[in-house]
Amino acid sequence: MYARGKRLESLKKSGLLYKLNGQIHKADVKIIEKVAIDDRFDYIFLTVKEYQVHTALEELSLNASPNIVTMVNTLEPYGKWEKICGEGRIIPAFPGAGGSFKEDILNAALTPKVIQPTTFAEINGSKTKRMAELSLIFKKSKIPYQIVRNMHEWQLCHLAMVVPIADAYYEAGCPEKVWREKRVMTKTAKQMKRNFRELYDSGVNLSPWKMNLFRLMPVWILRAGITVTFMSSFGNMFMYQHSMNAPEEMRKLHLQFYQYMEKET
Repeated sequence: MYARGKRLESLKKSGLLYKLNGQIHKADVKIIEKVAIDDRFDYIFLTVKEYQVHTALEELSLNASPNIVTMVNTLEPYGKWEKICGEGRIIPAFPGAGGSFKEDILNAALTPKVIQPTTFAEINGSKTKRMAELSLIFKKSKIPYQIVRNMHEWQLCHLAMVVPIADAYYEAGCPEKVWREKRVMTKTAKQMKRNFRELYDSGVNLSPWKMNLFRLMPVWILRAGITVTFMSSFGNMFMYQHSMNAPEEMRKLHLQFYQYMEKET
């Protein structure tokens, strides 16, 4: 695990601490503070905020490792990233996990497979040896995963859903109890439905297919569903914590998504 700044100091001092079933555990992981040019890793998992990607890829541009798995929310062209770090190195992906650090202790979990497994693909959608290798890594690690044909379309659909969710928290008088604010819940349901309808009408293949439910459901059913989700422990872990811990990233993704929608639809 490569880290910098305050996170590095914390990891060097205490290691990677995480909470599981109410107990604090320490992960067996090697912490490094430098990635040398001749260090060669099978896969580098890049887990940074979207606005940090360019800096991270510049750091890795001279490194010899062939595969960089970008676990990042984005609509930026992947080719732009390859120009920074080298052609053929990028594997666009998104993690099926969520949570946050509190007092240097990680409280996180894997997303249920039926909702959102870790997702990845080749930029051109082809089946390759490294796709099979990466699948095996996740399988042996017991991490739910899926390979999609078009990662860009998948990320479009993901943002069509999560941007209104984050917006709901930022608009609410009490973000932690946002489900109590019927006006915000109604607005969120309407925006999700509008996002997916416009994507579909513009020719985007909604990915995964179940995303079609957002455009097909009546607003009142969609509002009821998302209200229950906001209330749940799932909502707290995977929606509330991320939105409140990464407002700068989510607001930038809001602008990125709606600028894209205005241009393409």
